[in-house]
Amino acid sequence: MFIVDAQQNIAFNAQQLGLDYTRWAWHQRHGESGANQPPAVTSLRDNMLGRVALVFGSLQVLSESTLGLATWQRYTYRTAADAQQLALWQMDYYRRLADNQDRIRLVLTQSDLAQVLESWRDENIIDKGLQGIVVKMKGAEPISEPKQLEEWLEYGVRIVAPAWRQTRYAGSAGFDDGLTLLGFELLEVMAGFNVLLDISALSERASAEALERYEGAIIASHSNPRHFYDSPRCLSDDLIRRLAERDGVMGIMMYNRFLRTDWHPGDRKRQVNVSHWVDAVDHVCQLSGSIAHVGLGSDIDGGYTYHSLPSEIDTSSDLWLLRRALLERGFAEAEAAAILGGNMLRKLNESLPDG
Repeated sequence: MFIVDAQQNIAFNAQQLGLDYTRWAWHQRHGESGANQPPAVTSLRDNMLGRVALVFGSLQVLSESTLGLATWQRYTYRTAADAQQLALWQMDYYRRLADNQDRIRLVLTQSDLAQVLESWRDENIIDKGLQGIVVKMKGAEPISEPKQLEEWLEYGVRIVAPAWRQTRYAGSAGFDDGLTLLGFELLEVMAGFNVLLDISALSERASAEALERYEGAIIASHSNPRHFYDSPRCLSDDLIRRLAERDGVMGIMMYNRFLRTDWHPGDRKRQVNVSHWVDAVDHVCQLSGSIAHVGLGSDIDGGYTYHSLPSEIDTSSDLWLLRRALLERGFAEAEAAAILGGNMLRKLNESLPDG
């Protein structure tokens, strides 16, 4: 069994923090400076040790007007052209990783995916496995206009989330805005290319509109149930049911604030553990009546402090502990395999072109 993680900020953290995905996270921590800088928690080697065979690596850009920008978030955009250049740098980072690392494959086609999965067939030999990276645009601001999506697909993007913060395409979590006219047009172009749609961080209204309008495969790559933390960034029970009705899959994050109602950023790390992550998984299963609509979207490197991750999680190598936590809760081996990989793979398979 292996893991599919639907959210890691690999290229964004290389750009903003200077992190090197090819080096162990622990080694990079020794070179970090500044108390406000989030620690390195993921790398190729940590992911491989944790049996993370497939990662959805994001392209993410920040507007200079974003509220609450951290001091380490140095590169921001003012115009759509600026956003495009920042995202192109990140896209180039993924391409260079694949060019320079024998064990990394950019997953662009069904053939690429099959090659990665075949390398994990022998579960006892993790040092032979390949890691696939599926590039996800986390906020569509770098797409200058909907028809330019085709150019981004040629670069290697395979998943698009119309908004992370407010964009020209859609309202984001915490706002009442829905999809804009450009947003509806973007969905039409995406459908023409069978692009995997990610509704994470969309407003409730925009999410509902996307679920109703978009005919292709849909996920919420990193979105937790609002049942555990009342934030517009989390999905309501109604939205989770509607996502399940569309055969969508939501990836549960590892962020403590979204896993335990009474946890606060100043609280101790040990107050949240991986069983709280399983609670969120189980909630989705109970709402949808199936294990088929939930997965992992760890966002483990989402700019949090070390204490914002569950007590057992130090680096992404510890994501493998989620398997044991699921089994101890009573999930069958096959169900754990679906939650940690198979469900997201199903949606990816529906959207990838042949090749």
